[in-house]
Amino acid sequence: MTGRDPATGRDLATDRDPVAAGAARPVPVVDGAARPVPVAAGAARPVPVAGGAVPVLVLGVDAAGRPWPPAALAVLAGAGLVVGAARHLAAVPVPPDVETVVLGPLAPALDRLTAAHAAGLPTVVLASGDPGFFGVVRRLRAAGLPVRVLPAVSSVAAAFARAGLDWDGTVVVTAHGRDLGPALHACRALPAVAVLTAPGAGATEIGAGLAGWSRRLVVAEHLGSAAERVTWTTPEQAAARRWADPHVLLSLAAPAGADPAADPPTPAGVGPVRADNQPAAAPADGWALPESAYRHRDSMITKAEVRALAVARLRPRLGRLVWDVGAGSGSVGIECALLGAAVIAVERDPAAPIAVNAARHGVDVRVVTGDAPAVLRGLPDPDAVFVGGGGTAVLTAVADRRPARVVVTLAALDRIAPAVHLLRAAGYTVTGSQLTAARLADLPDGSIRLAATNPVVVLTGERP
Repeated sequence: MTGRDPATGRDLATDRDPVAAGAARPVPVVDGAARPVPVAAGAARPVPVAGGAVPVLVLGVDAAGRPWPPAALAVLAGAGLVVGAARHLAAVPVPPDVETVVLGPLAPALDRLTAAHAAGLPTVVLASGDPGFFGVVRRLRAAGLPVRVLPAVSSVAAAFARAGLDWDGTVVVTAHGRDLGPALHACRALPAVAVLTAPGAGATEIGAGLAGWSRRLVVAEHLGSAAERVTWTTPEQAAARRWADPHVLLSLAAPAGADPAADPPTPAGVGPVRADNQPAAAPADGWALPESAYRHRDSMITKAEVRALAVARLRPRLGRLVWDVGAGSGSVGIECALLGAAVIAVERDPAAPIAVNAARHGVDVRVVTGDAPAVLRGLPDPDAVFVGGGGTAVLTAVADRRPARVVVTLAALDRIAPAVHLLRAAGYTVTGSQLTAARLADLPDGSIRLAATNPVVVLTGERP
């Protein structure tokens, strides 16, 4: 699998060329109208696309390192132009009379491909793994080229195979050519994540960012080559060394009963994943759950009606980090985690049942115990923060970290104006609502009444 740097065309996962990174195995290719290509027995034949045009054939280089099949040799023998990374071209038996283009920046290669295709020249692009996933196929189609893809074993599939692990519940993300934050937050939030890395956004940086989270990492370098190396490691160990490019990183929460000190851990597996195989989908049981869904003390919990609005305003999703400050039972943070966000719950009471509640709902919430605002120092910068207590000192410390959204719940009227002014002074646009709910309650005679809950003001600060 690959991801691409839009400026250079380099492969996202591995600093490979635009057709690199987890590609597919070469298979029979298409021919141009003026020059038929010999096709090996049993090989797939060219299939014209709409309008009768013969497509550019994207052939995968198997990340598992298997030998090239005879059909691939026939494809290359009949090609008029072969485009690929230098390492792919060096490893593939391209006939000496066939024109080749070594991939660096993608734009010149696209220009040559377009001209060759227009002239009816049979064209082949070499790619790694599955080039239809974070790969070169999107760029080829965006350039107006008809494409036929013949994929092979991807770098992610090969990495899990080398580690001997199942990966049906895994989320695959890329850190190539984009901000590392969303990929890192996915590793913080979910039990099984595969990351297509890039120079400067690989195992070293992700390991450093996972400090404080219980994870084991698998780093698979140079898959399918003579230099292949697969290493089980910890985030701390990964952060302390440099890794060869290309490499794929697997971030894994340990299964119950695993010995994290073993190498690989025993049992070497993936922690609990959702039974519906949708690790980042909306939770099956919904959110704004009743208070009975959480352990809490003396009704110290954000009520469901308030929680529904607070979570909506926080906008949790996969790739974002949410702080739940003054977490109490952890209900707000847990529901953000159920919606895919990475969550840090900050609570001064070490006996607060946050971890118990998180385990009950099957999510991974990092609990930080201590007094805010001091304990907030050193935590990774959040995308959104829920402030359930702590006063203006905590709110000031939160605003100083400049998250995109801050949500505050207040029951005391005298705290509303100072909080609004503080957020506005920090550059936030502030909106607010008072929520007053009245719930059905049974009377002794069988009648039903409405029982009022305490009114709460919900403030939302958003950066323009």
